[in-house]
Amino acid sequence: MHRRDFLALTAAVSLAMPLSARAEGMAYTPDLLDKHLAAGDVVFLDFKAAWCGTCKAQGRVLAALKEENPAYEENVAFIDVDWDTWKDDMIVAEMNIPRRSTLVVLKGAEELGRIVAGTGRDEIKALMDTALAAAVES
Repeated sequence: MHRRDFLALTAAVSLAMPLSARAEGMAYTPDLLDKHLAAGDVVFLDFKAAWCGTCKAQGRVLAALKEENPAYEENVAFIDVDWDTWKDDMIVAEMNIPRRSTLVVLKGAEELGRIVAGTGRDEIKALMDTALAAAVES
């Protein structure tokens, strides 16, 4: 590997790290979700696993969109549901979550949108925009 290529790769990785860190939402607990829904908040649930490539791709898109528009995080409660911890829990069964890499937007008992295994920027942005619009109209 040439020094120039190594330096470029190192720079790219160091820039990507902060984006992935910002993609993290609050860690799911049943009480946390109940609290936000009872308060009338719009909740963006991210069912993911640390080892899931699709989840990582979604996370990169989420981080980039949050970076571009801070209003997402200012108005929407982002909650990460660790698949390995919660896959056998009632939330997965009750919400009919088919797999990790599922993104769901809720307001109260109403589901406003869902993406299963989608990683496209436009698709994820549309779901985030749905969440933001519902939060702002409240």
